[in-house]
Amino acid sequence: MSHIHAEQVLEALKKVMDPDLKRNIVSLGFIKDLVIDGGRVAFKVELTTPACPVKALLQKQAHDVVAALPGVETVDVEMTAQVRAAAKKENTDLIPGVRNVIAVASGKGGVGKSTTAVNLALALAESGAKVGILDADIYGPSLPRMLNVTEKPEPGEGRKMAPIMAHGLAAMSMGFFMDESQPVVWRGPMVGMAVEQMLRDVDWGVLDYLVVDLPPGTGDAQLTLSQKVPITGVVIVSTPQAVALADVRRGVNMFLKVDVPVIGVIENMSYYLCPQCGHRANIFDHGGARAEAEAMGTVFLGDIPLDIVIREDMDAGKPILVARPESPQAQRYREIASRIAARVATMGFQESRFPNIVVE
Repeated sequence: MSHIHAEQVLEALKKVMDPDLKRNIVSLGFIKDLVIDGGRVAFKVELTTPACPVKALLQKQAHDVVAALPGVETVDVEMTAQVRAAAKKENTDLIPGVRNVIAVASGKGGVGKSTTAVNLALALAESGAKVGILDADIYGPSLPRMLNVTEKPEPGEGRKMAPIMAHGLAAMSMGFFMDESQPVVWRGPMVGMAVEQMLRDVDWGVLDYLVVDLPPGTGDAQLTLSQKVPITGVVIVSTPQAVALADVRRGVNMFLKVDVPVIGVIENMSYYLCPQCGHRANIFDHGGARAEAEAMGTVFLGDIPLDIVIREDMDAGKPILVARPESPQAQRYREIASRIAARVATMGFQESRFPNIVVE
């Protein structure tokens, strides 16, 4: 039997390339705990996010290149992840345990931004990441209804409030403190102060991703967040019609002006597929967000259909990833969340200034 050396194994693993980082998994430092015992080789591949869209492919490639070495009888490949922080700004005092802040924004209301934010957060949590969601829409908070939360937050560590846990998410919303029927009659500066308070005075703990559901438009909440918090990037949600796409352009340009990277654009309500006959209707047109993203030099993350079950489940307080986890619609959210995670991981690997956090 040929004696297997660690150098041989690592040299073989250099053939496996991370498609996002464009480097091999050995030079990236992904190979951990390499053990060689006779003809058995075992090691871990430590990715930059548990939601990596090519996790299974990398695992197979790593297994196969090592299994092809002379003398190797069995190969055990364990896939793990460490989420890196991608923040550029040094001011992290508001949320010291949060590694990545993903803002979900829209140029106008009515495009399904909040529904998208909740389902993306759930998809990230489902992958094994620690995820929180902040409802920063002070005038129209929707998180309590969407997550079916009726209790009020309780004091946590020190003088901070503990977030509400719902479907595995650490959640906070101004709606948790107020009657759903009562309007918030505040001037603009108070909105920014409220967002800051929900960041500073909530015990978020250690999170890999904090998804922030922003109000529509380009106002105080967006400015407060971009000035006070090291945002990893923003995801823009739009419908395909021209009036919404014009607002996408304004939204993208606003975030670029305040030095917030745009992760990509999602086209929501992209088309309607009749559940009875299968006929497809492009009610709000189709493909406009993809074309707009390409024209602006940003990434198109995917499209989500106009589907009554998404709306019904959300109105009932059970998002589709919880109510119908095996549905094609839920899978669509998972695919988009994986693309977002891959983009964030790329930023985190290149720009990380903070210690890594192991996803348990």
